[in-house]
Amino acid sequence: MPSVFIDSELNDFDRRTGLYRGDLFVFTPRASTLALVDHARSMIEEALPGLDPLRAQHAMAVERYVEIMAPLKPAFIHHPRTKELIRDLVEDLGCSLENTFLDVPRLRMVTSDGYLTAGIGYAHHPHRDTWYSAPQCQLNWWIPLWDIQAESALAFHPAWFDRPIKNSSSDFNYYRWNSEGRKNAAQHIKQDTRNQPKPLEPIDLGPELRVVLKAGGIVLFSPVQLHSTVPNTTGLTRYSLDFRTVALDDVLAGRGAPNVDAACTGTSLRDFKRGSDLAPLPEEQVARYDSGSEAGGMLVFTPALERAS
Repeated sequence: MPSVFIDSELNDFDRRTGLYRGDLFVFTPRASTLALVDHARSMIEEALPGLDPLRAQHAMAVERYVEIMAPLKPAFIHHPRTKELIRDLVEDLGCSLENTFLDVPRLRMVTSDGYLTAGIGYAHHPHRDTWYSAPQCQLNWWIPLWDIQAESALAFHPAWFDRPIKNSSSDFNYYRWNSEGRKNAAQHIKQDTRNQPKPLEPIDLGPELRVVLKAGGIVLFSPVQLHSTVPNTTGLTRYSLDFRTVALDDVLAGRGAPNVDAACTGTSLRDFKRGSDLAPLPEEQVARYDSGSEAGGMLVFTPALERAS
């Protein structure tokens, strides 16, 4: 079983090493995360004037909620202040902005009691991010925007970190996902029919680990870590944000968590921009991780086409 580190003072290299072997790193709220939380909350509250965001789902039809939240998600992603605050956060946690490349942050909402479980409110089944063409050296950063409960947390299934699972990732191509799956998220309200990799065999998800955080806390984990969305039964919508990073040193050296069972094609590495100047990863380095399927769709998701992600 992995270790869980709370407010660890390990340097970035040693922390990445632990993450690649399945450890989880949890950080309690700090000034840099709370600034990001305040920014995200202000955008959510502006989109829902006069309503408590945690209870807004009870005041409107689900179609109206989607109509409001669908444009809010890309607005948050591409807001200049969002990018500034993400860079401040990773630097605060000891990451070099010259060595650290970031993808765009995503705003998530998991509503309660089955109100919205598809599209922009998709409740994730047990999965690894590597099934979705994430590189083995990717790190996932997850932050709740309001305090959460065990009944609305992320669930980790660490017993499967180094155990293969029969899955449908061989049917997933990242470039097709960019051209078809991501831009159509808001169209899925009652049922999500997009091609998303899933286990193809029954798996025992125990023992399950739920990290219950205050607003502005962080859980940092590997893309190989099997995780899922806990069915929200709290009566309150859970809002969170997440983003991903890769370290250039690890991309160049081929370091990362082991590929246990991913068979997808394409790579998300072109989404990552250097923290210091937003330069992309060198194409020759990305090509080392690619599958030769570049003609299969959109290499990088185009913001002009974005409605939800």
